[in-house]
Amino acid sequence: MKINTKKSLGQNFIFDKNLLIKISNCIKSKSSNSIIEIGPGLGTLTNFLYQKKYKQLILIEKDIRLIENLKKKFNISKVEILNIDAINFDYNINSLRHSIIVGNLPFNVSVDLLYLWTKYKNWPPQHDKMVLMFQKEVANRIMASPNNKSYGKLSVVIQSRYKIKKLLDIPASAFTPRPKVDAIVLEFTPFKDFGLIDINKIDKVAKDAFSQRRKKIKNNLSSYLSEINNLSINSDLRPEDLTVLDYCNIAKSI
Repeated sequence: MKINTKKSLGQNFIFDKNLLIKISNCIKSKSSNSIIEIGPGLGTLTNFLYQKKYKQLILIEKDIRLIENLKKKFNISKVEILNIDAINFDYNINSLRHSIIVGNLPFNVSVDLLYLWTKYKNWPPQHDKMVLMFQKEVANRIMASPNNKSYGKLSVVIQSRYKIKKLLDIPASAFTPRPKVDAIVLEFTPFKDFGLIDINKIDKVAKDAFSQRRKKIKNNLSSYLSEINNLSINSDLRPEDLTVLDYCNIAKSI
């Protein structure tokens, strides 16, 4: 099937079979898992997901032009194909317990989707794993450690909820149309260590801290100075010097 990609939907397809096999091999599933694929597009990765073990396979595709092709390729008695925006789907319902969320995320909404999955009030979520592709710059921000120029609010918030593992580098040349940047596939595993701390408080503290990266936290986090002092955190440090644990402890104490 030939199709003109829509820039507004952030569409970049992968056709390299060897690369698709590598991505597929990163996704380990059992018959108790639901697999949810975001943006299956022309179904190139779906071909491999379709052959795995799963309780149900759900494809979420916003582009109506691609739906009929997906219905022709895959037995709809085995696969649920939804023509909706991925950000409007409820991933956290009981029937999706032990789900695995996968996808070459549309670059223009990847961070919005990640925040959606991270900010559930009740933690851990229904999904067991996520295997997702991001622009390299975004992936580096997600994975970044303290004292790294990529480390910021995104790093803190996501790492307060997930163990993150880098799986694959994907060159820009693998996509059609070719984007300006390379991509990285990451694996996310929810963990409970900070699960009882309000995620919105963690987000707020990190946002305030990184609002002016070069200033000391005693300036950016002046509202929380008593909490910072009680935690024996040096208020002369800069935002990138604090660990995820530090930010979580500050959020917990306010």
